[in-house]
Amino acid sequence: MNVSSNGNGILLVAAAALVDSDGRVLVQQRSSGALKGLWEFPGGKIEPGETPAAALIRELHEELGIDVEAACLAPAAFASEPLGERHLLLLLHVCRKWKGTPQPIEAADLRWMRPVELHALPMPEPDKPLIGLLEALV
Repeated sequence: MNVSSNGNGILLVAAAALVDSDGRVLVQQRSSGALKGLWEFPGGKIEPGETPAAALIRELHEELGIDVEAACLAPAAFASEPLGERHLLLLLHVCRKWKGTPQPIEAADLRWMRPVELHALPMPEPDKPLIGLLEALV
């Protein structure tokens, strides 16, 4: 998950909890960068002038090779985390419908897991509080 600043020190990130018909959520393993090896919800930075839904549609296509329509992205929760002088705001959406089969284009690996199983994975700090919400939603 990449981050971008909106000019006032807030880093805006959109992420998706892709949920399959068995109630499992897709997570991806970072292949590079400071968070290499950690598992996260797919998504990325919101570019200037881009809505969270547009950012997710773009990122899910780039990272996983799937196509998602904005109507299929349901805003679910957010996480807020200080990052030194900046602050991360992660906007999580739930998505149950997409076209294509997710592929690890930019990730080291992908896993479909039940939300309760996510607690055992090493994940970035902002992603961890979102697991409990997914347990309640899925």
